[in-house]
Amino acid sequence: VYYMAEGLSIAAGIPKPKVYVVEEQGMNAFATGRDPEHSAIALTTGIINRLEQNELEGVIAHELSHIGNRDTLIQTISVILVGLVVLLADWFLRISFWGGGRRNNDSNGQLGLIIGIIAIILAILAPIFVQLLQFAISRKREYLADASGALLTRYPEGLARALEKISQDREPLEVANRATAHLFIANPFKKLKAESWFSTHPPVDKRIEALRGLHISTE
Repeated sequence: VYYMAEGLSIAAGIPKPKVYVVEEQGMNAFATGRDPEHSAIALTTGIINRLEQNELEGVIAHELSHIGNRDTLIQTISVILVGLVVLLADWFLRISFWGGGRRNNDSNGQLGLIIGIIAIILAILAPIFVQLLQFAISRKREYLADASGALLTRYPEGLARALEKISQDREPLEVANRATAHLFIANPFKKLKAESWFSTHPPVDKRIEALRGLHISTE
């Protein structure tokens, strides 16, 4: 795994990240780091032991592509934006109610009521819409990392077969939680199979189809 990561990092033109092995039988991997100079990849013992070499290379290339594409930084920014929108919605709601209390006549009172209702709706819906946007960005970055990884190895079928085996794995990933789910190469929660607006990953079958639709020259 170490030498695969080193060789693929040279091919990608990025510094070799730190490489960690997670003592987990579930098949998964992830990458993290604010930039290529401060990054790391981690693979579970399950994925190392159960994938063939070209499949494992596809997984490592995918994770290195996340690092090269600065996806962790992009996800961090999107999380900050979600928090900012929540704070702004809450601020607008409070301003609306406090401002409405100073209006005396009927017309101003009705206007204050309308503004208050709008504020409540925005306070509820705005964070949801921004969260959906964050999930959509996460899904798009997975497609990009798949394609970039396939370009690194020049063998899309390796990653496609790896994703098939990962999707068929029924071993739970004990170290995963919802805050870190977007980092993994595949959704660590096995129950979430269907496509969903609230999913951090695209459906595996669509990812495999996209990989097998790539035509990459091996020259």
